[in-house]
Amino acid sequence: MYQVKRISHSEFVPIRNLTYHVQVWGEPAADKTPLVLLHGWMDVAASYQFVVDALSHSRYVIAPDWRGYGQTSAGGADNFWFPDYLADLDFLLDHYAPQAQVDLVGHSMGGNVAMLYAGVRPERIRRLVNLEGFGMAATTPDEAPGRYAKWMDELKRLHRGELDLKAYEAVSGVARRLMKTNPRLGQDKANWLAQHWAHENAQGKWSILGNPSHKISNAQLYRVDELLEIYQRISMPMLSVEASDNSLELWWKGKFTLAEFHERLKSVPQVEIARIEDAGHMMHHDQPEILAALIERFLP
Repeated sequence: MYQVKRISHSEFVPIRNLTYHVQVWGEPAADKTPLVLLHGWMDVAASYQFVVDALSHSRYVIAPDWRGYGQTSAGGADNFWFPDYLADLDFLLDHYAPQAQVDLVGHSMGGNVAMLYAGVRPERIRRLVNLEGFGMAATTPDEAPGRYAKWMDELKRLHRGELDLKAYEAVSGVARRLMKTNPRLGQDKANWLAQHWAHENAQGKWSILGNPSHKISNAQLYRVDELLEIYQRISMPMLSVEASDNSLELWWKGKFTLAEFHERLKSVPQVEIARIEDAGHMMHHDQPEILAALIERFLP
């Protein structure tokens, strides 16, 4: 079992008719800029433990479970919208840093939220780190009718139970699932992470702490022109971190490429790109020490 070096505690914060679970490491101090870590799709806040442990200096670290993940409920929602993530983050920062800027780090979906938020509320962010929050392939208006139809069809599948996540007989099955998804993940980390990524349900099985509604496609198209307008307003220094495994090629098969993402980043006034070798999309699991060093170098 992985041995934790920095102990966290849980806080529960009322946010927009939800009770948000927040993982917190360290204590606030006047001379410490809060470090806010945003997890990705089908992940949890505790997933950052390995990176927090690898930091050379103690920091005040705040990591929420997004709505419908971990210990934050979905509030009865049967699909999720990016504007809600932005508003949830805004309310959370009102709670944790009402008068101060924060350093914001986001992975994957969390990286996309971080970039959007940094462009909408630039005054609240001191520095921004995006860990493979690539966004989506460009869309065209003619795709709208099909997208709405797909969204409604998927909602019906959800309510028929067809999108339910598999439950596992034991926590060891969750650990094996994590290692199958990410072959670089060691047994010790998988065993530790499984206990935070899932919980034992009333039937004695282990259920993933991710609401199946997250599988539903967004009803609205991804509008790159709007995205670039937001990127242009990211006024703080930004670090974009990529793994050596090309996740975009794996996911999009040429429909959206790393070169296209880099072209979008040209809209950001101050951006630096870094690459981590021998790492996949879950870089915070694969190379936490290297990632922690990159973050600390960028966040003096």
